[in-house]
Amino acid sequence: MSFELNKQLAAKREPLPTSASVDAVTASIIRGAFETICFEAAVHLGRAASSAIINQSNERNASIIDAHGRLAGVSVGIPQLLFFSPMPVRYGLMNQQEDDWGPGDVFVGNDPDFGGGHLPDYCIYAPVFDEKGELVCLPTLQSHQGDTGGKDPGGFSVDAMDIFAEGLAIPCMKLVHRGKKRRDAIELLVRNNRFPSFAGDLAAMIGAIQAAVVSLNELIAKYGADVVRAAINFNIEDTERRFREEISQWPNGTYSADVYIDHDTQGNKDVHVHVDCNVSNDQLTLDFNGTDARPELVCCWNTFGNTRSYALAQLSSMIDPSIVKNEGLFNAVEMIVPEGSILQPPPNKPAALGAFHPAVEVGEAICVALSEVVPERANPQVYKLGMPNSVIGFDETGQMWMDQGVDVRASDNSATQGVDGWGSMCSGLGNLMLAEAEDAESRFPVINISREMTTDTGGAGRWRGQPGTRNIKQVLEPSMAVTWMVSMEHPLRGLCGGDDAGPYSNYFELGSENEYKIENSAQAQLPAGAVIAYQYGGGAGFDSALQRDPEAVKEDVLDEYVSVDAAKEKYGVVLTGSLENYNLEVDTAATEALRKEMTAA
Repeated sequence: MSFELNKQLAAKREPLPTSASVDAVTASIIRGAFETICFEAAVHLGRAASSAIINQSNERNASIIDAHGRLAGVSVGIPQLLFFSPMPVRYGLMNQQEDDWGPGDVFVGNDPDFGGGHLPDYCIYAPVFDEKGELVCLPTLQSHQGDTGGKDPGGFSVDAMDIFAEGLAIPCMKLVHRGKKRRDAIELLVRNNRFPSFAGDLAAMIGAIQAAVVSLNELIAKYGADVVRAAINFNIEDTERRFREEISQWPNGTYSADVYIDHDTQGNKDVHVHVDCNVSNDQLTLDFNGTDARPELVCCWNTFGNTRSYALAQLSSMIDPSIVKNEGLFNAVEMIVPEGSILQPPPNKPAALGAFHPAVEVGEAICVALSEVVPERANPQVYKLGMPNSVIGFDETGQMWMDQGVDVRASDNSATQGVDGWGSMCSGLGNLMLAEAEDAESRFPVINISREMTTDTGGAGRWRGQPGTRNIKQVLEPSMAVTWMVSMEHPLRGLCGGDDAGPYSNYFELGSENEYKIENSAQAQLPAGAVIAYQYGGGAGFDSALQRDPEAVKEDVLDEYVSVDAAKEKYGVVLTGSLENYNLEVDTAATEALRKEMTAA
């Protein structure tokens, strides 16, 4: 049933029926109001939520879906969450008569086989009606929950064989009926969640979505429901038109890429994502045939909704940024996602870790393929960690705590044409805020010993990737640590001749006689005082390293981004003097000779 349902949920939707016409200015004003309402709902949630995952890390997004299930508005957020909300809402729309939809209702869904992402990403939505009682649109909120009620705390099971091991799957459930909370439904969700702050997070989501309904009702009252419908139609059609105009400027042809995940959580190696990006006039087709479909793979199954979402997040970054993000993007792109593959798995496959990998490989593959077409906009909207070191424990009252491991770091900050990789957070994280040491230490029994950039972990290139960091942390109480290590053999890919990023690595019980390196996945019991060290990979390089300005390489060495040896071996730059004495100089003649020799080789 899942494959057939996916077809129904992903099918193109018709414009909303309306007798009104709208000019570009009015349509733009209404679109701006949608974005403001989304932003306010997301901020409301962030300020009202109880857990650090939401109120500190900002792991939430808001959007508006129209009555036909089309994406009509979004707020700035986490790129991959921008585009997955229509699918679970569309499943709800399929059942609105049977589920007795009405004003004041609020719904939730998270089921990967019913349009969802993975179980931790709850999608809450509420219908908004006009004065005739006809549905106009639905504000939605997506946020990551700290637990899902599965067999392992936190919901990330490295050995889950099906979705039921990961937690409570909700196709669609009504949380509020005509403005009154359903105690039975809310109590069911709270009882099936270990996180003590979950009840507060759920209440914050309901409150934020109800506030968005109020704002949308005010907007509809001001402009009229038919004008709002006409504006939605106008903006979606305009986005499709402008996206197609961009595609029509690309050379016709097929642009392909292959990217790999080191292994699944049980050691099956080189999990493979393939894409053919076919450009034909103003039509872009993404064909993922050739992607891995081995049935024995474990915990690397991305949901169909996430595949569509990651693809659009990458594509929307490779076109004119002034093009509005809405359903028009989907209308301009055809996606061929093979059934039974890791990008559209069979029913009931575990999906928690698949939202990391192969989800990010979808965007990475598209970026690598289209870097030939639009190199000036080629930057992967991804992060390549398998999953961070989630540290989990229980306090003296039996309440669960979890340090997600989303610590401040530099990782995956790739170069793009004309710009070196820079900053701490890669573009794939969007508005996500990484955990400060002081905040984490005030909440959890951990000490952050150090977070420092690591020399030579940024990919070499004419424009170089930013180095990654090595984060060292100590647990102060006996704890369980869960991790899945990838990007050791297949780190972030370099673009247009640039080098790949530096790889990831991870050590548990560092400095003790029990020290060991994590080679795949682990669910380890750590004693009090244990130290863990996570090396984040850097960003990838862009264009040939032999084209980088030798003076820029010298500055990189002085900044300790690049070692003296790597300056010579990767960039062909010969330096005199010493880093210790801060008197490095470029030997111009020796550099020219070495680069000539390396180019010939």
